[in-house]
Amino acid sequence: MTNATTSAVGTPMDSGFFGHPKGLSTLFFTEMWERMSYYGMRALLVLFMTASVQQEGLAFTVATATAIYGLYTGSVYFLGLPGGWIADRLLGGQRTVFWGGVVIMCGHIVLAIPNDSTFFIGLILVASGTGLLKPNISALVGQLYSEEDVRRDGGYALYYMGINIGSVLGYTICGYFGENIGWHWGFGAAAVGMAVGLVQYRRTIGNLGGASLEPEIPMTPAGARKAWTGIWAVVAAVAVVTGLALSGTITINAVALAQYTAIAFTLIFFAYYGFIYFMGDLNDAEKKKLWALFLVCIASACFWSGFEQAGSSLNLFGRDYTDRLIGSFELPASWFQNVNPMFIVILSPFFAALWINLGKRMISPSYGMKCAIGLIIMASGFIVMFFAAQYAAQGLKVAPYWLITTYFLHTVGELCLSPVALSAVSKLSPKRFAGQMMGVFVLTYSIGNIISGLLAGNFDPNNVSELPNLYLQISLFSIGIGIIIALISLRAKRWEHSEEVTPVAVATDTP
Repeated sequence: MTNATTSAVGTPMDSGFFGHPKGLSTLFFTEMWERMSYYGMRALLVLFMTASVQQEGLAFTVATATAIYGLYTGSVYFLGLPGGWIADRLLGGQRTVFWGGVVIMCGHIVLAIPNDSTFFIGLILVASGTGLLKPNISALVGQLYSEEDVRRDGGYALYYMGINIGSVLGYTICGYFGENIGWHWGFGAAAVGMAVGLVQYRRTIGNLGGASLEPEIPMTPAGARKAWTGIWAVVAAVAVVTGLALSGTITINAVALAQYTAIAFTLIFFAYYGFIYFMGDLNDAEKKKLWALFLVCIASACFWSGFEQAGSSLNLFGRDYTDRLIGSFELPASWFQNVNPMFIVILSPFFAALWINLGKRMISPSYGMKCAIGLIIMASGFIVMFFAAQYAAQGLKVAPYWLITTYFLHTVGELCLSPVALSAVSKLSPKRFAGQMMGVFVLTYSIGNIISGLLAGNFDPNNVSELPNLYLQISLFSIGIGIIIALISLRAKRWEHSEEVTPVAVATDTP
């Protein structure tokens, strides 16, 4: 028997943080400050890269800047795959999170140096550190609870709140410093935020106890040496290529690189998905569930290719074509991105209640249908931007509520799709491939982010008359994909609930 003060194994429950384990406070604040640094820096990237030399920017074309932005954000998710492997096989989650934070902080410090030649070094460091930290700190949250602990979902909800608080701090603090004082001051603020998170993490790491203190599947000493040799060889190769590019010995076309990377990630996704489907010794029920999950993956990639316009084309629209004056104060363009996390905090309880109430009424749309609805709602935000862009094409500054409405619709779409998609991966994946399927699913984030950067490259500030068509094309394409997924999902609901039928012996008169 259990009660409110004892766990399933009879030991006193750790409830030092709003009724949750004290370790959650360590991870909550570490993730909050890491997200502050990440989102704050990310909000400035395209603005900094497209700013003129007189504005102390890099004066890149929009196509180049958004391609780099897409490569950066896509790489962050992709690098979570080796980051998780390093924690599981070499370092353990706790140490991987710490060293990931150190690398992130170093990246922000490099970005804060007013030397444009080191800009890409900073981006590589931040992306690599995030790949080490992000997947493992999320996994650590779950390891604070036993399998029977009913507080697990509530713990993740509280942890998710820390993510959104951090993003608001990042957009507000780094955005203000970057746009009003100097770009490198904004990057420096991100470095300070990550430093605070690291200090807090080290001071309270004892709260985590033995959770992921050691690798889950440690390698032999000989295997570990070979692994580290391979890792450092990759680091050296990246350093050499970066050095050659910075010296001008080789030229890297960011747009072409983004295109090839998007193709490569897509091929990896299909190859790995197909390998599990055809070579994973799956039964018929598991194969049907993988078809249902495939719809979710397609919806996810298309969703993020539109949603991530927030940091690129929508960010530029806020800077160039939105009336940001409130009295004598001009709102930083990056502050509009605060709308998304604020709406998430406000709307999340309502969506949680919505799915519960629909379930009580025996109305339970399939995962694919929910994701299709989220994709269509997100796409409707670009219909709003289609009309806003028509005013901008006439040389007018549009009111802020156009962007706010768009971000509201994007947030509603995110709440319909993002948590549902993660739940679908955990439920529809074959149990013996659950971890690998989550890694394959994360590739949809990478694909979507890179495609988003390529789409935003069509944003030409010198030809604003084309802007309405850009947003209309994104909207119509996403709505079309959403409708197709919704129609197929009418059948997919049966796939999601497929179970393998075991033959039953029937008595006969035959000996």
